[in-house]
Amino acid sequence: MEITRDWAATTFVVDNGRTLLLHHRKLDKWLPPGGHIDPHELPDVAALREVEEETGLKVVLLDAGAPLGPVRRLAQPLCILLESIGPGHEHIDLIYAARVVAGDVSHAAREVQAWRWYTADELDAPEVAEDVRALGRRAIELISAVERELHL
Repeated sequence: MEITRDWAATTFVVDNGRTLLLHHRKLDKWLPPGGHIDPHELPDVAALREVEEETGLKVVLLDAGAPLGPVRRLAQPLCILLESIGPGHEHIDLIYAARVVAGDVSHAAREVQAWRWYTADELDAPEVAEDVRALGRRAIELISAVERELHL
């Protein structure tokens, strides 16, 4: 069987020591905002777009990237996951962490059934998958460290 693969960008949005998870209608799972990277779209741009489309929030990525002379260094994901989506189909998912800079949650009702902010301890809830739990905790830890450093 030939395997098809799509590229995706997912972002753990952190605010006040909590990460935002969305209950997706189609997948019936609690997940951070994310989705497919459009053709010719940069992964970090897709991450920001998906967050705004699904939550209404404006965020800044943990690593926003920077110029290196005439070359642009793209924002670094926390990790890259290979996820089985169905028989013969996988997603290569770039996982980012971000902090909220503006807006209030207004979820995309077509895709998202509900939303909830989770603390690191609350990520132990049975509805939260192990990968989401581990990466959510890491995002909270990293963003909280940045906020302490910036005195936010």
